Amino acid sequence: MSKNWVIPFVVAAIAAMGVAFLGATITDLGPWYQSLEKPGWNPPDVVFPIAWTTIFALACVSAVTAWEKATTPAQRDWVISLFALNAFLNILWSLLFFRLQRPDLAFAELLLLWLSILLLVVFCSRISKLSGLLLVPYLIWVSVAGALNWQVIELNGPFG
Repeated sequence: MSKNWVIPFVVAAIAAMGVAFLGATITDLGPWYQSLEKPGWNPPDVVFPIAWTTIFALACVSAVTAWEKATTPAQRDWVISLFALNAFLNILWSLLFFRLQRPDLAFAELLLLWLSILLLVVFCSRISKLSGLLLVPYLIWVSVAGALNWQVIELNGPFG
């Protein structure tokens, strides 16, 4: 990273914290969630904030790395746009699953979230291999979350 990475990193960190804050605000681990049957391989609740903090930190570094290594203003705009789309989809999943209590709709939306992460991995990798690699844990985590989401539907559905 060049010496001018500080401002983009602060902006990316504030954006990541905003997404994390909104997601946490929407996430309700109250009675409805606790009453759901979950598969035996469901991670303990304490794992989720640790995983998401790590993922958001890696995504922040990925975004700044890709933005800095971009060779054109259009590439930089795409980096920002793809991360913004992904942030929207990330928050939307929490809204659908926890607030609307619709794991079925959340799963359908999770497919879009997963595709947005894959798109970020591919696009950012073309700009910087490191940037793309930093997003792989996010893709893996959302894959696991998708399997977990599907199991919740299977064990508790139908919803709505």
